[in-house]
Amino acid sequence: MSSAHDRPMLALGLRLVATVLFSVMLLLVKLTGERNIALPETLFFRQALPALSIFGWLAARGQIGRLRTQRPWIHARRALIGGTGMFLTLGVVRLLPLAEATILGFTTPIFAVILSALFLKEKVGPWRWTAVIMGLLGVVVIAGPDTTSLPPFGVAVGIGAAFMVALVTIQVRDLGRTEEPITVVFYFSAFSAPVLALGLIGQDLGHDAVGWAMLAGIGISGLFAQIAMTASLRFGSVSSVIVVDYIQLAWATFWGWLIFNHLPPATTWLGAPIIIGASLLIAWREHLLARARERAPLAA
Repeated sequence: MSSAHDRPMLALGLRLVATVLFSVMLLLVKLTGERNIALPETLFFRQALPALSIFGWLAARGQIGRLRTQRPWIHARRALIGGTGMFLTLGVVRLLPLAEATILGFTTPIFAVILSALFLKEKVGPWRWTAVIMGLLGVVVIAGPDTTSLPPFGVAVGIGAAFMVALVTIQVRDLGRTEEPITVVFYFSAFSAPVLALGLIGQDLGHDAVGWAMLAGIGISGLFAQIAMTASLRFGSVSSVIVVDYIQLAWATFWGWLIFNHLPPATTWLGAPIIIGASLLIAWREHLLARARERAPLAA
C-alpha cells in the first residue's frame, strides 16, 4: 500500500532541484581546491552554515520546536556515516574531473543492492545481480587500462563515496517517515560541524572575498540541495526518483568544459551508459517488486 506521504511528481521536482544545486556545490568545491583552500575547511563550512542558517531561521519564526526529535541516536549515526560519505564525495571532486567523479557516484544503487543482500538478507534475483555486474564493468571501463587512465586512488575514493551514500540513502528514507526534511538536515549538520571544526586547527584561514564567497556558496547550495534531496525521499521512493539524478552528469560535463576546458575521454562515454543502464535496471526491478508487494494484500 502506498504511503500517505507519496507524491511522485513533487518528489521528482525536488530531486531535479537537488541535482542542479549539488552540481553547483561540487563545482565550487573543485574551484576552492584550485585556490588551495584545504578540504577540511571546505567540509566545515559545508556543515556549519546549514546548521546555523536553519537554527536562525526557525528561531526568528518562533518554530524551534520543529527540531524536536525522538530519534537523536539515529540522527547521530546518520551524521557519522553521512559525514564520512561527504568527505569522500567532496574529496573525489578534487582528485578527478567533475564528469568522472559524478559518474562514479551513480554506482550508489549498485552498492545498495549488495548491502540489502548482505545485511538486510533481502532476496536479490538474477536481474539485479546482472545489474550489479554491469555497473562494476562500467567502472572498469571508465578507470581505463592504459597510462592515460584515471588515478586509481581517485577511483577508489569515488567508489567509497558511492558506497557510503548507499548507506545514507537507506537511513534518510527511514528518518523521512517520522522527521521533517529540515530536521534531518539540521541534525546532520549540527552533529558533524563540531567534529569537522577540529580540522581547522593549523589551517590558513586568510582568504580574499572570492574565496569566502565560494565557501559560503558551498554551504548554501549544500543546504538547499540536502533539503530538496531529503524531501524527495519523503514524498517518493528511491527507485522512483533515481532517474533524475543522471541529469547531474550533463551539468558536470558542462561545468568541466566551460570552466576547466575538459571533455571526458572515450572510455568515460563508453562506461557511463553501462553504469547508468545498470542503475536504471535496478530501479525498474525495485519498482516492479514494490508493485507486487502492494498487490499481495489485495490478493490474500
